[in-house]
Amino acid sequence: MKKRTKIIIITAMVLLLGITGYLNVMLNNSMSNNKEETSTTSSYFQTYRSDRESTRDQEMLYYDAIIASESSSADAIATAESAKLALIDQMEQELVVEGLIKAKGFEDCVVTISDDNVNAVVKSGTLTSTQVAQIVEIIQSQLSTGIENIKIIPVE
Repeated sequence: MKKRTKIIIITAMVLLLGITGYLNVMLNNSMSNNKEETSTTSSYFQTYRSDRESTRDQEMLYYDAIIASESSSADAIATAESAKLALIDQMEQELVVEGLIKAKGFEDCVVTISDDNVNAVVKSGTLTSTQVAQIVEIIQSQLSTGIENIKIIPVE
């Protein structure tokens, strides 16, 4: 090929690369603006789940490190194994309860279970007494928790 033809082809490729980069930046800005327009509750639920998963991953790594350590005593290993199993059980229970609440027609929810309380944050502006009763019934049937230990928080 002639030197001039090569220069024209390379120039065209560089120009196309520049246009592609520009379009990529513009589309990313457009998508980030659309994300900002979505409600903050979606962001709340996503952020909460992400934080919860990250924290639990750290806990699992901590328990695994204790279990795998040669310097850990038998009691420490047994305690770490039981704590890890309890955490897995809690994660499964929260997932089941969240799924059942969503199945009742709620757009989104997160459930946290502690030793004494169960908290359910539900994506809803307001809750009717029927909706509260549905959520309480799900929590009580799945977790055998008294109504005095259940807190339901609607979030718009």
